Amino acid sequence: MLGVDLKIDPNAPLRVLCLGAHSDDIEIGCGGTLLKLSARYPRLAVDWIVFGASGARGDEARASAQDFLRAVESKAIRVYDFRDGFFPYAGAQIKDHFEELKRASAPDLILTHYRNDLHQDHRLLCELTWNTFRDHLILEYEIPKYDGDLGAPNFFVPLDEPTIQQKIKLLLEHFGTQRSKDWFTADTFRALLRLRGVEARAPTQFAEAFYARKIIFSRNPDSTL
Repeated sequence: MLGVDLKIDPNAPLRVLCLGAHSDDIEIGCGGTLLKLSARYPRLAVDWIVFGASGARGDEARASAQDFLRAVESKAIRVYDFRDGFFPYAGAQIKDHFEELKRASAPDLILTHYRNDLHQDHRLLCELTWNTFRDHLILEYEIPKYDGDLGAPNFFVPLDEPTIQQKIKLLLEHFGTQRSKDWFTADTFRALLRLRGVEARAPTQFAEAFYARKIIFSRNPDSTL
């Protein structure tokens, strides 16, 4: 299986925009990938935005983001309080935030929700991501849930055991409001990583998976490819 690198020079700046509807979405969907990127790219810069987290969940979102990005010097964490489950009815206000993002940032990579996610809040953020950012690398992450909406991803990030353990540890440590949910368990997170590792033939046996809808092989004007 062929692989790709985001940048040839690991010392060059890599700007990543992370978008999540709720307080644990980014961590579940791409937390391991962010931990891996932070270890690989010393000049990683991350904008981490959660659109729907208030009260205790807002506190969890901020604390978790700080921990996941502990090794990242350049980071901006923003948490909004749009009502859970009602994003489509606040679409205009959420779109305003996306327009501000478009003017203020130029990310190399955007991590957002899966387009066919059955949670309406997740789906709206993905739609607005593609509507707002037309010239960017966008990877859509997945979140296991009761709805059974997992698809067939086509982009994989292998994760080693220390990264897996750190991801799961931080998830269980920071999101006390979610521990009563029957799916919010270490074995759920590990099982999905293992399944995607099988599909990717990951040498580590585990991987996070994404949906990559549009990728240009090279933007180098001197390239012959």
